[in-house]
Amino acid sequence: MTDSETPLQPPLAERIPSERVFHGDVFVDDFAWMRDHDDPRLLPHVKAENAYTEAVTGHLAAGTEAIFAEMKSRIVQDDVSVPVLLGDWWYYARTVEGQQYEIHCRTSRSAHADRPTPVPGTPLAGEQVLVDGNAEAAGEEFFELAALEIDRTGERMAILVDRTGGELYDLDVREIASGQVLDHTVKQASHDLAWSYDGTHLFYVRRDDAWRAHQVWRHELGSNTESDVLVLEEADEMFALGIESSRDDKWLVIQSGSQLTSEVRLLDLRDPLSEPLLVEPRKHGLDYSVEVDGDRIIVTHNGTHADFALAWAPLDAPGRANWKPVYEPAAGERVLGALAFEGFVTMFLRRGGLPTADLLSKAIAGEEPYGDPRPIDVNGIPRIGPGSNPSYDQTTVQLVATSLLTPRTVVDVDSDGASSVLKVQDVRGFDPEKYVEERVWVTARDGVQVPVDIARRADVRADGTNPGFIYGYGSYEVSIDPAFSALRLSMLDRGVVYALAHPRGGGEMGRAWYDDGKMLAKNNTFDDFVDCSRWLIDQQWVAPDRLAAEGGSAGGLLIGAVVNRAPEVFRVVHAAVPFVDALTTILDPTLPLTVGEWEEWGNPIEDPRVYAYMKGYSPYENIRPVQYPAILATTSINDTRVSFVEPVKWVQQLREITSNGADRPIVLKTEIVAGHAGSSGRYDAWKQDAFEIAFMLDQIKAL
Repeated sequence: MTDSETPLQPPLAERIPSERVFHGDVFVDDFAWMRDHDDPRLLPHVKAENAYTEAVTGHLAAGTEAIFAEMKSRIVQDDVSVPVLLGDWWYYARTVEGQQYEIHCRTSRSAHADRPTPVPGTPLAGEQVLVDGNAEAAGEEFFELAALEIDRTGERMAILVDRTGGELYDLDVREIASGQVLDHTVKQASHDLAWSYDGTHLFYVRRDDAWRAHQVWRHELGSNTESDVLVLEEADEMFALGIESSRDDKWLVIQSGSQLTSEVRLLDLRDPLSEPLLVEPRKHGLDYSVEVDGDRIIVTHNGTHADFALAWAPLDAPGRANWKPVYEPAAGERVLGALAFEGFVTMFLRRGGLPTADLLSKAIAGEEPYGDPRPIDVNGIPRIGPGSNPSYDQTTVQLVATSLLTPRTVVDVDSDGASSVLKVQDVRGFDPEKYVEERVWVTARDGVQVPVDIARRADVRADGTNPGFIYGYGSYEVSIDPAFSALRLSMLDRGVVYALAHPRGGGEMGRAWYDDGKMLAKNNTFDDFVDCSRWLIDQQWVAPDRLAAEGGSAGGLLIGAVVNRAPEVFRVVHAAVPFVDALTTILDPTLPLTVGEWEEWGNPIEDPRVYAYMKGYSPYENIRPVQYPAILATTSINDTRVSFVEPVKWVQQLREITSNGADRPIVLKTEIVAGHAGSSGRYDAWKQDAFEIAFMLDQIKAL
């Protein structure tokens, strides 16, 4: 910021024209210099943007504090999770009012033969604290516990911790009884971790300079990292590695996958020095995953159906030639995977656009080891997903059910399908009778029916006067399913009509839904979202000048694209960690994760059609000289997934080209110490959420 500027004047970054030339097309980027994170002008500019945002939004302080107070009043801050049994111990996590992080604990099975029912705020008898996140985070600006793994003896634990937000983790091995650190030599690992069966070794994953998880390593406890052994290296830059132990602790499952193709290896954890066994060699387009089930494996694969299927094979002959069918999806279904237990199998799938689960019994004898699936019903709640299920010998499966207006409900389901409710999220002052939720189907411009989940106060009518809010994502086959949020109540109580759109590119309606919103069909994602937004206005649920929109990461790309296409539809938008300089990023294979992204967006370096198509929707290149909505962009310095520079450049370009007046500010807020998911402490995250909602509610006259 220069001496002549005040915080109420937006910072002006230096313009240094730089030509980007591909396929005969020349694009002049005045802010390309910002891609150099070490440029001494960059951080002062980011801080100046923060000062400007603070000044421009100062009038929101009271509204932000009110929303924050509402959140705290609804959320039970002294809370405890449902204990789950692993070995001889019940494991659970507690939160304490006024403290930012979870406290991970356990109590012995000898003291509690049956599952204990913890009372929030009161430690269980015989409680041992494993990791107190508040103590671990003392003096740190950021803290994330990525993994907490207990060895089979129950005497030692291994944890992975990030203290910067960069998603690179340091490993600690501790004796549980004393808290003594036994090993802390592994640094800057990825987030995956597994013990050998005898507890003598740990397996972990390292990233390369492009932030790709590319190596699996074996570490012998008590040794230095120089003696660690490389177990597997993934040479193909399109693929990344991940590991997990089977729930019987006998096998390390090593998954190597791109966006379209995968390959699995199994390493016998009872013999940690052994070589991994290849299940099925990679073949382009074949995507599969493996669940170990005793002496068999259950394979979720797309080899026979685009929406995946279940098969099984003997563990000692796991290849595709031996895959025997278990379940093929019906019309409108997408198989997601399975959890195997000693007595039954739980299959997870999407049915009618929503996640659910079925039970499969195991045959006592015969060639067909699995019975026909039986749907699970959890009190009619539409969204069902897996809970915490650490053990193969469990006699029940833990599931979690929720919806836009149904607080998180944890249930146990036995092999006969009988369920028992273990915990319902306690939301103070929440009366579900005051609200209404429904799923509607909006006809997109090409005739496709797009699902939209809507929640509102019961007394809100479609009279064309209401404020509205719409959220979307629509990429990577990720499904953004309806889930309860205490924060949303602050919007609904102010008369806001809330909409969760499911545009093509997500996974909500199966693989074809994803394929129809990626690569050279990506415009369908943006058109679907605009059409859903216009539907809210056309059906008079939302006033024409009172619609807010939000999306994050690839959903931030969505927001950036739709404000270029239909700026008149939205009064205000929030783009969180937004992928708004998409073409520039995908053109640079040296950047983190770029090469692996080519199966999602296409390769604009090699294919001029992809280059032209991406240039036609990339937000940074398509800003128009018209009035835009008010825009709040949020990001984090240490975000390794979407560079903070993307929204910094975008905001500069928006201010330069659009015709917004002071009543429609364009502002950027950057967390100096945080990651892709933002602040790490729960209160800090709630405050940030409250600010973002206040910014939007203010613009749609609902604060």
